[in-house]
Amino acid sequence: MIITVLVAGLCSIVYELLISTTSAYFLGDSVKQFSLTIGTYMFAMGVGSFLSQYVRERELTYFVGVEIVLGLCGGFSVPLLYLTFPDLDNNQFQYLTLLLTFVIGLLTGYEIPLLARIMKKYYPLRSNLANVLGIDYLGALVATLLFPFILLPFLGLFRSSLLFGAVNVFLGLGIYFFFAERLSSRAKQTLFAAAVGVLLLFGLLWSRADKMLGELNAAAYPHPVIYGEQTPYQQLTLTQNNDDLRLYLDRVIQFSSKDEYRYHESLALIPAAVAGRVNRALILGGGEGLLARELLKLPELQELHIVDLDEKVFDLARRHAGLVQLNKDALRDPRVTTHPEDAAIYLRNDEQSYDLILADLPDPGNESIARLYSDYFFNLARRRLTTDGVFATQATSPYHTSDAFWCINTTLYAAGFNETYPYRVNVPSFGLWGFVMATQRPIDPEQFRADVPTRFLDTATVNRLFEFPPDLKPTSEYAVNRLDRPVLLDYFLADWSKWQREKAVH
Repeated sequence: MIITVLVAGLCSIVYELLISTTSAYFLGDSVKQFSLTIGTYMFAMGVGSFLSQYVRERELTYFVGVEIVLGLCGGFSVPLLYLTFPDLDNNQFQYLTLLLTFVIGLLTGYEIPLLARIMKKYYPLRSNLANVLGIDYLGALVATLLFPFILLPFLGLFRSSLLFGAVNVFLGLGIYFFFAERLSSRAKQTLFAAAVGVLLLFGLLWSRADKMLGELNAAAYPHPVIYGEQTPYQQLTLTQNNDDLRLYLDRVIQFSSKDEYRYHESLALIPAAVAGRVNRALILGGGEGLLARELLKLPELQELHIVDLDEKVFDLARRHAGLVQLNKDALRDPRVTTHPEDAAIYLRNDEQSYDLILADLPDPGNESIARLYSDYFFNLARRRLTTDGVFATQATSPYHTSDAFWCINTTLYAAGFNETYPYRVNVPSFGLWGFVMATQRPIDPEQFRADVPTRFLDTATVNRLFEFPPDLKPTSEYAVNRLDRPVLLDYFLADWSKWQREKAVH
């Protein structure tokens, strides 16, 4: 029974981590998702504990039944979320995650008092409560260690859900066999049949997991998937359609080989031209090597450091033939040094100065990324620049996420930059895309001369990129994005929700 308490506590916390992470992957705003999940889970546990008082007898029968139902709900939670997401809008999907969380919390709250009552035969009340609660919390600790270091990187969300659902059912079966003489014959038949049925369902889903995930991925991407990998940080996916190679991170497109040069030339070569002589440069993000490819065209460049959180992105850029061809094997250039670590931590600990720093980071769809657009982060970058150095960042779409774009511009001022220069580029795969360049000295970004080979940029083109028509100009004052108040996330999600509602109407 003590082992039962440990495993029961472990399984329930794993379910909550799985649901929270899945909802954060699909809906963004991880703080909101984890907060809603934890709050709903704790409330539901209270409801379950309250309801358990109405079990007057047959605690063992009820407990085994709860374990089987809990295993079914928890184990099937992630597959259900994966299967229903394409057909639900964001609000419907959010309600489904909360319903699953409530049911799992209800059953968890129900099982703990039952365990305490079953164990009263073996321990006095004081020891009994100490054992149940103490070991249950220990199970929660084990779950929080297993989830990020073993389950997510090696099994992924889908199979981890099935595995722990099966563990919960086996837990119920273990109690079933250990205390078989205390169960009625009818209860034994019903419980055993239910447990076997759930385990068969999980076995079927496990055997078809690759095919189901492949079909879900195929439905999520417009082109055939040629590579997929779940890393400890994100889902990496490559698709290809004839000569169009695309990289997605957590289902969000990062580039298309058909037009990526427009994006990467604009982010790399315009700031490099106004920076003057770039001897040492730093790229934050950009682990696929495409931005590095552009900077390596500069003949004076001596050192290029690339910081990307996910080492698997560097590995993919070095070994995948399509990516190597596209980035011209940039990561093997002797001038390049890669650093698989968090960009903010790198800037905080780094002591070098750079003539050019480029931030090619994902869109601020959750708090962990939104902090990389904060005044704190931009100030760290500013302090690593030489006197005449230039910082530039991708800044989302000035059309689809206009408020987020201008918030980034405002935040750069707040971080201590004296001058900012927003500009925009039409990248067909993304639509209209925005960048902001920041310096301590006035510059004339329109005096661009392409001293290196380009496919998109020339002087006339660059002059137009810094012009914003009236419908793209800022419409109000924007708050500064800070670590303790990531307003950029609010702007970004609000902007996108408007387009999602419009799409739903049509």
